[in-house]
Amino acid sequence: MHDVVIVGAGPVGLALACELGLAGCSVLVLEREPGLGSPLRAAPLGRRGLSAASVEAFYRRGMLEPLLTASGVQEVFGAAPAAGAPSRPRFFGHFAGMMLDGARVDVDALPFRLPGPALGAVMTDLEAVETVLSEQASRLGVDIRRGVTVSAVSQNGESVVAQAGADAYEARWLVGCDGGRSTVRRLAGFDFVGTEPQFTGYTMQATLADPEKLRPGFHLTPTGMYIRMPTDGHIAMTDFDGGAFDRSKPPTRDHLQAVLRRVSGTDVTIRTVHIASSFTDRAMQTTAYRQGRVLLAGDAAHIHSPLGGQGLNTGIGDAVNLGWKLAATVHGHAPDRLLDTYADERHPIGAAVLDWSRAQVATMRPDPYAQAIQAVVRDLIGTRDGATYVFEKLSGSWIRYDLGSDHPLVGRSAPDFRLEDGTRLGDLMVDGRGVVLDFSVGQRLQASATGWERRIRYAAGTARNDLGSGAVLVRPDGVIAWAGDREPDREEFERAASRWFGAPAAVGPTGSAHPGRAPLHTGSGRP
Repeated sequence: MHDVVIVGAGPVGLALACELGLAGCSVLVLEREPGLGSPLRAAPLGRRGLSAASVEAFYRRGMLEPLLTASGVQEVFGAAPAAGAPSRPRFFGHFAGMMLDGARVDVDALPFRLPGPALGAVMTDLEAVETVLSEQASRLGVDIRRGVTVSAVSQNGESVVAQAGADAYEARWLVGCDGGRSTVRRLAGFDFVGTEPQFTGYTMQATLADPEKLRPGFHLTPTGMYIRMPTDGHIAMTDFDGGAFDRSKPPTRDHLQAVLRRVSGTDVTIRTVHIASSFTDRAMQTTAYRQGRVLLAGDAAHIHSPLGGQGLNTGIGDAVNLGWKLAATVHGHAPDRLLDTYADERHPIGAAVLDWSRAQVATMRPDPYAQAIQAVVRDLIGTRDGATYVFEKLSGSWIRYDLGSDHPLVGRSAPDFRLEDGTRLGDLMVDGRGVVLDFSVGQRLQASATGWERRIRYAAGTARNDLGSGAVLVRPDGVIAWAGDREPDREEFERAASRWFGAPAAVGPTGSAHPGRAPLHTGSGRP
């Protein structure tokens, strides 16, 4: 009997496993594929942009440096220099194939940014992300079993069983992170609704006989779209065929050449296809994220066009939101309805991402109406306000959960507050606990915080920029759950702590939830 069985060892399943393992849960991950790597997940076909929100998640768990190393990059794009104000984003991204110029983004208009090492995006690939997460999961004692295909799921009021051939795996909870064609979603009976595809997309690594016939970069055409990356033979394209291509079979060279010629308007010749895959813009979402003891996250809960790279980032957001809530439920100290807030918070985010994807598809259609819209959108994103709006959408900085407070910080991802001794909020979150930062004179919340010290790390001191607050309570997923004024109210803090972390417990001898974790931080050095 495990605490949690996760089906799917992609980035979302592994990220969730890390969160649960960090919280001391026993976790088993079942993956259908026999090995970790595949050509489709490595660069260039597996190339993805991790948004600032996802980069923050890696940073807060001490995995940012390993991620940069595995990705072969030296820095976070757009991160602020250590001793400077927030830099202007050097941004890669687009809306419907129209590239965004990061130099036009109004940094001052972005909500509650503070300088820090995780202020921007990282260009990586799925193989690098999975490698970093797999290594972290293994360090945390997560059991990952590959080459296991789940064929049945059953549950009762106390447990859930995943059947794989003659083997049965029982747990208190099961989470399907097994992608857009999720077996768990189907077996558990989740309703999956949305819109059918407008196009078939293709991505390939190929050798062209005459590459000069395709212009490098991202190009909308009267018949579709194509992208040519000049350095590695990576080509992507969309064919507005209503999703008619039979994706159960790999695309042939002749088919890919015919599509590429049609959408590019050239007679380019593909000499050799080294690897290729197809996708559509089918946009679907489950009506619920939980059925009894079975939950869904990532593409198992929502699928859409990969335009803009939102799927991976939305899935990682699901994982970090769900992980600490499910762990608290496993350990028995979750307050009422804590687990229900996973769907309350993440379902609207998934729905918004689907609409963002649909809007791009509608703008890209090869007809005069869409082409007229393209001209309008191109003008808008060329303005300062327009570029800032698109940047907020692509970076994840637009996300704010409705937690019932009108304080402008509450419900947002916490800025990387920095105490005068140099300690950052990100330093305090590596063990997966919540954090209360007390900036007040006299450390007004210290006595109140002791009741939650196994679940909430207390840190006090003067901040280099406290954004006008006297204290903030940060959930383990990095979201601000409560913010106080210059003289924070103890009773308000205690109500917020009880709402998100359960009733206060007896104070432990070390103030740590697990042996070996760091002691409480009181502004006198790094934790």
